[in-house]
Amino acid sequence: MVQPDDLEAIPSDVMERVLPLAEAYDAGAWSEKRVLRAIYAAQRSVSDFAALLSPAAAPLLEEMAQAARDETRCRFGNSVSLFTPIYISNHCENQCVYCGFNARNRIRRTHLPASGVESEMRAIAESGLREILILTGESRVKSNVEYIGAACEIARKYFRAVGVEVYPMDIAGYAHLLARGTDFVTVFQETYDPVRYGEVHPGGRKRVFPYRFNAQERALIAGFRGVGFAALLGLSDFRKDAFATGLHAYFIQRKYPHAEISFSCPRLRPIKGGSAFRFSSLTEAELLQVICAYRLFMPFANITLSSRENARFRDNVVGIAATKISAGVSVAVGGHSGLEKSDGQFEIDDARSVDEIRRMLASRGLQAVMSDYL
Repeated sequence: MVQPDDLEAIPSDVMERVLPLAEAYDAGAWSEKRVLRAIYAAQRSVSDFAALLSPAAAPLLEEMAQAARDETRCRFGNSVSLFTPIYISNHCENQCVYCGFNARNRIRRTHLPASGVESEMRAIAESGLREILILTGESRVKSNVEYIGAACEIARKYFRAVGVEVYPMDIAGYAHLLARGTDFVTVFQETYDPVRYGEVHPGGRKRVFPYRFNAQERALIAGFRGVGFAALLGLSDFRKDAFATGLHAYFIQRKYPHAEISFSCPRLRPIKGGSAFRFSSLTEAELLQVICAYRLFMPFANITLSSRENARFRDNVVGIAATKISAGVSVAVGGHSGLEKSDGQFEIDDARSVDEIRRMLASRGLQAVMSDYL
């Protein structure tokens, strides 16, 4: 895991703390009695979190869900934030075997000019949303820092909260985005197993595991207020990956107490592009266990539920632990304003509009919040 000299290294011991604990995690070492102690603990430790992710917790999922619901209502009330992703470019230099944007995949690719970005932003804002997440493929040529920063400046005209989910950057790059109105940064580590990570990233700068791992910390050093964490569940042992994701966020928050932490909980989805990649699939019950474990371990963290999941599952989980949900989603470049000329990154499973999601939340006694930050 040697990092090339042209990628910024920072003095941090977070990775050295997370990876050995994740590697040593034995999911079978926990009992139902120990899980119950973790569920009803006043404050939960790292060992409690490990117990909550274990197979022994599966028969106690109802108890976990009730405790997670109580924590969510205590910290967030009945509010659920709405947002949508906007893809502005799907050109990519990496060869991630599980991703539709893989540089070797034969898909339709495009790159929005400033006028196209503005059209997309305007169309999304007309739905009533006031929070946006800007995404690109990982191409530093087609989507350089200046291009992404310009998109963030356009977004500030329409939205109160602007996030990015793009390739990892040096501190200076993140500072550039911050100065142009970006509020938070999300980076998926994909998997925290370094061996598996190398197997599924055969080409491109994304192969450099430590640089990606330290992205959130570089963003916080640059001055960002919020950072998001995720493993792509199904690439490797999902329990170890979820445990490592939680530890990563936990140690970052202890080091940067002001940081607003969020989790995403994505499962792998089918892609276009002819990939023969086969992945393991965790069940909805297992995914709910992961989500509840995150909520119980870090009660103040936002938990995002994406349109990768079906409507029934999302409707149920948003009343338990999720505090942010996507709506009116398109994963194609230009998909919001009718400019669509590209293939999407993956298949979504919940295509409901913003109004449909708002009505669903209201029917469950929840309040749709268009922006959680002023």
